[in-house]
Amino acid sequence: MPYLGSEDAVRELRRALSNPHVQSDQLRYRNTVLRAVRAMSQGVDVSDLFSEMVKACATVDIVQKKLVYVFLCSYATLNPELSLLVINTLRKDCQDPNPMVRSLALRNMTNLRLPSLVEYVEQPLTAGLRDRAACVRRVAVLGWAKLHHLQPHSEIDAAVVNELYGLLRDPDPVVMVNCLRALEEILKEEGGVAINKPITHHLLNRLKESDVWGQCEVLRILQRYRPQSEDELFDILSLLDASLVSPHAPVMAATLSLFLGLCSGLPSVSLAALERVRGPLLATCGSVSRETRFTALCHIQLLLRSLPGLMGAHYKRFFCSYAEPAYIKQRKMQVLVELVNDENVAMLLDELKGYCTDVNPETAQAAISALGRIGRSYSDRCLEILTGLLGLKQEHITSAVVQTMCNLVWVCPQCSDTVCLALEGCEGMLQDSQGRQALLWLLAVYGERVSSAPYTLEVFIDGVRSEASLGVKMELLTTTMKLFLCRPSETQDMLGRLLHYCIEEEMDMCVRDQALLYYRLLHCGIEETRKVLQGRRSDPSLGVLIGRPAEPITQWASSFNTLEPLRQGGVATEPASRGSPEHVTFDPKPNTDLSDTLNCSQDEKVNLDSDGASGFTSSSADVLACSAAAPLTLSLSPALSPEAFERLWMQRHASHAEQGAEKLEEEVDSVCLEEHIQCPAIPYCSPQSLQAAMQLVNIQTLAFTPPHTLPWRVYLYTHTQHAHSGSTLIVGELLYTGEASRRVIAVKKGTEDGDVVEEEEEEARLSGRDLVRKDGEGEEVKVTLKQQPRDDKALKGFLSILTTVLHTHN
Repeated sequence: MPYLGSEDAVRELRRALSNPHVQSDQLRYRNTVLRAVRAMSQGVDVSDLFSEMVKACATVDIVQKKLVYVFLCSYATLNPELSLLVINTLRKDCQDPNPMVRSLALRNMTNLRLPSLVEYVEQPLTAGLRDRAACVRRVAVLGWAKLHHLQPHSEIDAAVVNELYGLLRDPDPVVMVNCLRALEEILKEEGGVAINKPITHHLLNRLKESDVWGQCEVLRILQRYRPQSEDELFDILSLLDASLVSPHAPVMAATLSLFLGLCSGLPSVSLAALERVRGPLLATCGSVSRETRFTALCHIQLLLRSLPGLMGAHYKRFFCSYAEPAYIKQRKMQVLVELVNDENVAMLLDELKGYCTDVNPETAQAAISALGRIGRSYSDRCLEILTGLLGLKQEHITSAVVQTMCNLVWVCPQCSDTVCLALEGCEGMLQDSQGRQALLWLLAVYGERVSSAPYTLEVFIDGVRSEASLGVKMELLTTTMKLFLCRPSETQDMLGRLLHYCIEEEMDMCVRDQALLYYRLLHCGIEETRKVLQGRRSDPSLGVLIGRPAEPITQWASSFNTLEPLRQGGVATEPASRGSPEHVTFDPKPNTDLSDTLNCSQDEKVNLDSDGASGFTSSSADVLACSAAAPLTLSLSPALSPEAFERLWMQRHASHAEQGAEKLEEEVDSVCLEEHIQCPAIPYCSPQSLQAAMQLVNIQTLAFTPPHTLPWRVYLYTHTQHAHSGSTLIVGELLYTGEASRRVIAVKKGTEDGDVVEEEEEEARLSGRDLVRKDGEGEEVKVTLKQQPRDDKALKGFLSILTTVLHTHN
């Protein structure tokens, strides 16, 4: 909004600019122009001075020229006709002997942004490409990109494009980089600048001559080039080696991104590159800029997905300092969780314990949550700290501890006794809804072990009329029902009062409907109610659905040096489990045998066959031969959390119970398929090799039982992309019960005639004889798959791929 008195100020400026005495005094004239530009920057509408400013640009004073050009470029679109008067002066300046004047004229000629002036600009820009001064060539190159942006549908002369390609060999590195940027803009519809072998090697050889942002631009464009031979690949990697440890973080990140793209088929080289950038990344974490530190931490988390021990020896570099902002502290704590091992767990727990009393409640709660995630592997030590924090009697700390304990006992049921003892008397300190919901959930699951559970519930039920949280009310209903089933005499009266209030007085329909459901369920009898509320939980033989296997580098390489790691900042990543045989990570090394058999690369998406059924042979060549007819693509994105997987799988069991154990169950938008596959060695293979084999074809294993444990199970999922039917989600289970292996062939030690007798396995052991199992004799793995939405061809295609992997792994 213009200031008061702006019209008078504009009239005064017009009189001053038109005054011959002012024009004759160069200093007074420049100061008057400066006053006009200052008024423009302050929001005063000085567009009426356009004609006077046009006259003022005809001067030899470079400072005055710059000021006038700033004014003219700002108001040119409002005065397109008067802007024609500037062209003559600008074209004249383009031939000035001073290169600074020539570059200034070219820059402002393109900054006028008037399509009507394009025909007057082309000739000076063409001449500028051949100018002897580098500063003029820099402006002329970018001027062609501005011209194309002004008229995107008009074609640039092919001679100009060829001249821009020629300027890639300009001795000035800035001109070279500007040519790359201009060609990228002009040839955008054709895929950008064409990168071939000579251009690639020329750019790499001159990489060190450019500034930081110029090097980043060159490295970004070179990601489109693919070497023609392995020798050329290693020549390029040798040229990039020095940039990989550059002290400038943007150059290091851009080089590593190019490295990972070139080495997608060489995992060992990619791992070596990640080892080399450890030092620069740690140095970036100590940068003065907070934004740079946060970005480095985000990218370190990305690297830890494939190399969990990459920063293990430098965990102290991620300790938080007092003056750091909360978002950096929280990200450092997430990294510390990833670095926990037997050697440093004591020191890390002490450090996190100090953060739990931070003055910032969000930081304190994040530290307590980090303790809970470490507690999945070191439960005793973490529970001792969490229990001690309850004694501080701080509302936000107590709430965070109860929520953490709620998550911890679901993962580690052996901690339930300690948690039940700690819950006594903490209900008075819970003021937020999340903490109260967590407490109610714990009382619902372990209420029979908590002596004060009915009294705690009575406090909640007495205050239900003043309760504002919908989630707390619904959790209170469920908790009271479950506690009634195990302690009926103590909770019967409370349950009646709660159901009466929720049905008769509660205004929220969700709470009312849930109360009606429980009321009608009680009419069906206690046993029916018990079946519903205390139904089947997670399979104990599976352990828990926690942990994350180490991911192949190719799975996240495309998102490195982008904003993607920063957008994932609010998501707390789950640490890879340590010290537990059920959840083992694997070293992402190339599995050459499986790769040769399947004839597929370790790309993010794998194209395989969609035709085929359960009668599939172990040769994958037949699968790939049919892939051209109906291509099927498997992908791990978007990732499926263990909680979402369990919810989908329990829905499958519910529908199975209702419809019966049929081989093919049809639902409204999903389908369930059961098959048996002959693969006797699979239940006895190592978890690491099975995970590696599955991930090679983009099948994610979420959880599995240890080897030689019966029943043996593996839970897995993937996303399919079919050429004709779109995307589907497939979740599955591999099950081996061991029933068929109870009868084996026992061979006596030392017998020469090879006579065999069939006996029971236990008798063979007692008689001191070795057991020999014939391959494929009765050893079947049951495969259960559920797909949403339904796509029969994609489901059978996935079954073919899974069968190939299992047979190849035998």
